Amino acid sequence: MMASFGHGTRRHPRSRGRTWSRTGPDRATLGIIGVICAVAGFFVLGIILGPVAIVCGWLAMGRTWSGSRPATAVVALVLGAIDTLLAIIWLAGATTPGTGMLF
Repeated sequence: MMASFGHGTRRHPRSRGRTWSRTGPDRATLGIIGVICAVAGFFVLGIILGPVAIVCGWLAMGRTWSGSRPATAVVALVLGAIDTLLAIIWLAGATTPGTGMLF
């Protein structure tokens, strides 16, 4: 038999869930990065860090709304959306004539 020359006895040696490339960050890391970006976005560069948090949260959820969702992914997605919305409102208020939105 040719089993010793790279022809294994099993047809598919990898399990079904482990066939993707492992070069990028995993879902838990993306969720944590998204939460950090969302929290930092409340203080500086919310218009940039908010969408980054949304993308990280979406990727950490596995790019789907169904199935189990890690808590960090949902937190990153929601805080990123709030952060982006507040940054857009702040920019809209800064561009109006006068002192801002309220006055």
